[in-house]
Amino acid sequence: VQLQASGGGLVQAGGSLRLSCAASGIIVSINAMGWYRQAPGNQRELVAVISSGGSINYADSVKGRFTISRDNANNTVYLQVSSLKPEDTAVYYCNARGTTFTKRTYPFDLWGQGTQVTVSS
Repeated sequence: VQLQASGGGLVQAGGSLRLSCAASGIIVSINAMGWYRQAPGNQRELVAVISSGGSINYADSVKGRFTISRDNANNTVYLQVSSLKPEDTAVYYCNARGTTFTKRTYPFDLWGQGTQVTVSS
């Protein structure tokens, strides 16, 4: 199973971007999919996570500005980021936890390669 993220870029404060992350491979099920970010000198932090049933959690710092969604049929998670601030500048990583199959089922917990979001003031 692999995750491929895309959609980052350079944007002015107040602007918007849409991040995407698609999971591919032999996937039996995906439980949670989420987005995390890591700014230089900081630890990786949760941005938003969505369960297979649609339950969502956001970091307080992004509530009202970011929207997470997922397409279960295509194993894809999206993050619409709006009203961006310079402090949102970071590498954004997607994460997926689920079950795959090779002779038997076993769980996976994978990270995408990261996509850079830079917000200029």
